[in-house]
Amino acid sequence: MSPQPHEGEDYRPQDAIKTGLRGTFIYGAFGLFGAATLAAVQRKRVGVLAPITKYGALVSATAFGGGMYDFTRTATSNLRQKNDHVSEAVGGLLAGAIFGLAVPGPTRLPVVVGFAAGSAVTLGAYAYTGKSLRGWGKKDDGKDDFERKEELRKNRRRPIEETIAELGEGRGIHPPGYEERRRERLKEKYGVEINPVSADPNAA
Repeated sequence: MSPQPHEGEDYRPQDAIKTGLRGTFIYGAFGLFGAATLAAVQRKRVGVLAPITKYGALVSATAFGGGMYDFTRTATSNLRQKNDHVSEAVGGLLAGAIFGLAVPGPTRLPVVVGFAAGSAVTLGAYAYTGKSLRGWGKKDDGKDDFERKEELRKNRRRPIEETIAELGEGRGIHPPGYEERRRERLKEKYGVEINPVSADPNAA
């Protein structure tokens, strides 16, 4: 099962058209920036409108592909009442198909299918793993950070005997029977028996 939140009753429907238009403008701006960068690094002189006239297909594919991705992802989530990896994969499928149509060449169908399948698998797998390259994301199990950290601390807590065996007694580590063993060590070393006096006035 995907670790994504907003499943079932917790999901709130979103405006797919608004999300799609916003994605069109955002991804279109990225595409225009990329086209302007490509036009700027050309060796021969190009006009000011080169990002539109020469790289218009790139700008259009980026804008429409990004808008279609956001629209399809949101619409699929609204229909299924959950926002998980399936919605991401469906959005990536259509977005990849649009990018495949923008690739020049006579063999359009294999390119379109390849781009669609590749983007769907990539985005679906990325969402399934919690949208993080470092591993699974946090599961929405109703636990806050404190409870989650306490649970991890209990699962990974080492026995006190093992810790004492590595660090040794003293320096703030006083296991049961520490005072008796300390008195015996002092008696063996100095030949006198020491009865420590507690500084706690409430101690007996």
